[in-house]
Amino acid sequence: METRLTELEVRLNLTEDLVEALNLTVYRQQQQIDLLQQQLRHLYRQLQDTPPAAEKRSADEEIPPHY
Repeated sequence: METRLTELEVRLNLTEDLVEALNLTVYRQQQQIDLLQQQLRHLYRQLQDTPPAAEKRSADEEIPPHY
């Protein structure tokens, strides 16, 4: 009985460590997601603020392929 109780305590401690590590991983991933969403919003706003004339270039304005 004592051995079984000790084994369960060890398993519980390992499980708690695993849960803590997984929580930290989820937290860091959420931070990355938040940052990526912020960057995407910023890029979207930049795209919306770009004047239409800047989006289109005529053939005369194109850089030749050898440059």
